[in-house]
Amino acid sequence: MAEHRFYAVPSHGLTMPKDLSTAEYQALAEMRYRIRRFLREGDTVASDTGLAPQQYLLLLMIRGIPSGQEATVSNLAERLALKHHSVVELIDRMETHGYVRRSRSREDRRSVLVSLMPRGAKLLEQVAQHRVGAALASAIAALLKNSHALHGKKSRDIRPRKGLEKRRG
Repeated sequence: MAEHRFYAVPSHGLTMPKDLSTAEYQALAEMRYRIRRFLREGDTVASDTGLAPQQYLLLLMIRGIPSGQEATVSNLAERLALKHHSVVELIDRMETHGYVRRSRSREDRRSVLVSLMPRGAKLLEQVAQHRVGAALASAIAALLKNSHALHGKKSRDIRPRKGLEKRRG
């Protein structure tokens, strides 16, 4: 195994290997390629159902909000990596079409919650049923395998997560 030197990244305080192996570069390149294909294919499927990519992502983030969090405008802005006012405009358009609904939180009346309307849930399901993530899951598993090999973990302990494989119809 090649010797690896580590250096600190001042802005984040992380250590990163300075010299990567060819296999690691290949795994990184494959993962980036698969991510880009996954996103492009998802955008195409969303467009085919009449949704703009950001509209699909909004519906997905509302439906897939992590346990313990609420679909507030602030949380959605964070998860979409958009500015608060941009998410408000997106929600305005989606609400006009009957895809989402806003309501005040019962616990904190200042907080606005966003929820899916049946029409939005139906469109989300139409897009989400086209599971194009199998190749991405494989690329991530390969990257993890290389990463764990670098750090001494056995590759047989690395398995792709269930639910990411392509749905067979």
